[in-house]
Amino acid sequence: RCERLVLIVSFLFWQLAKDLLHPSPEEEKRRHKKKRLVQSPNSYFMDVKCPGCYKITTVFSHAQTVVLCVGCSTVLCQPTGGKARLTEGQR
Repeated sequence: RCERLVLIVSFLFWQLAKDLLHPSPEEEKRRHKKKRLVQSPNSYFMDVKCPGCYKITTVFSHAQTVVLCVGCSTVLCQPTGGKARLTEGQR
């Protein structure tokens, strides 16, 4: 009975133990940007190609305004609460 309890406790210990120096990439991505091992922002810039005139526009990932194409004034992305949502057909 005692051996079984020790076995269960040791199993739970290994389940709860994790390597703090080598976290998985998914775990690092979920962490707050300031609490990662190496601080990195969540935002980025991306080049979006217009489906109508094929011009490339640089768009911020967390844009807070509607981004229009310079050539044909097509809507490239819509703001949301966080990341901007690309319009269908964008690359």
